Amino acid sequence: MAEVSVLAALSGEVHISRMTGSAKLAIVAACAGDPARATMLQLLIDGRAFTAGELSSAAGVTPQTASGHLSRMVDAGLLTVVNQGRHRYYRLASPLVAQMLEGMMVVAASGALMTGPDNEAMRKARACYDHLAGRLGVGIAQRLVDAGHLTLTDQGGEVTSSGTMFFRRVGIDVETTPSHRAFCRPCLDWSERRYHLAGVLGDRIMHFCFDEGWIKQKPKSRAVEITPLGTRKFREVFGLRLDT
Repeated sequence: MAEVSVLAALSGEVHISRMTGSAKLAIVAACAGDPARATMLQLLIDGRAFTAGELSSAAGVTPQTASGHLSRMVDAGLLTVVNQGRHRYYRLASPLVAQMLEGMMVVAASGALMTGPDNEAMRKARACYDHLAGRLGVGIAQRLVDAGHLTLTDQGGEVTSSGTMFFRRVGIDVETTPSHRAFCRPCLDWSERRYHLAGVLGDRIMHFCFDEGWIKQKPKSRAVEITPLGTRKFREVFGLRLDT
């Protein structure tokens, strides 16, 4: 088994696939540890893709510097590149990367008087890669648990028989369960410090809400806006009132 030094890896002399587990961990931690790279990763955490120019502008660095940062994060497996026409778009490589970043933000905010983002819209409702976070995401999870439709613990989550009937009435598929990914799991919310829903179920709930017009994405932000229809539907379907 080939072993390499972390310093050599950081200088780009070897490919990450040849590294030991501890060296890979060091590379990933180093990628997230730079302020400019951290800013880019936070912008990408809602699952959208951005160009190098957009990311360099958000991070406040030159395009040349941004290119180096992005290449390092692609090599480390944090980002993937999507080519569309003449443009190259960068996005997080997987939901696991988003989960790691959200967890790091929770740890970074430990001990603070106010946890999570300062922006009230972000605290109310935001996308966490492919699921809902903030008071909206936490509220949905809690209402489902309170109604007996879902069990959610530190170890995982499960839809109950009443939950299966509930989601069937709403129009959210919980009976097709892919084997390659956790169907329902808890994700500790950055601002609320309580669980919201992640996994396949969290993904399906968020995209259902987008498709039905209950929420819409705010431009250039992780925040999502609850529409007037959504305000009514979240109250009728989940018993959730976010403005009270």
